[in-house]
Amino acid sequence: MSSDHQDLTLDRDKGTPMKAETFLPDDYRPAEDEPFMNDRQIEYFRRKLLDWKSDLLDDTRDTVAGMKDQTRNIPDIADRASEETDRSIELRTRDRQRKLVSKIDAALRRIEDGEFGYCAITGDPISLKRLDARPIATMTLEAQERHERGERVHRKD
Repeated sequence: MSSDHQDLTLDRDKGTPMKAETFLPDDYRPAEDEPFMNDRQIEYFRRKLLDWKSDLLDDTRDTVAGMKDQTRNIPDIADRASEETDRSIELRTRDRQRKLVSKIDAALRRIEDGEFGYCAITGDPISLKRLDARPIATMTLEAQERHERGERVHRKD
């Protein structure tokens, strides 16, 4: 029996089959010489996505708390303008992070659906290097480049 094997156990609440947790050494990195999207690779990317999401949500909580603390009346108009600019930048950053959390959630759903790691356009495997660098990727590098070239052509019209 391989170490990638997952035993099915019953979920006590629902009585439905549930996968046991996959063992993953701390120093594990997906490798090209193992089967693509095996249990260990899937678990590696699932944890990577969950850690990334957790970090983003922690940052958001810190920002909200900081903004509540900063709500005050600043008499100097230049200081007030500077603070409003900082606040605006912070809010734009948080909006980008909110969109990123949505993409992370979509990637986690693809893991659950068995679609993670495969190009949404071609169905080909996305390279492990690309997934490690950008685990929310939905296309191979080649498909992404074709997509971006197409967007540039349409923008010029």
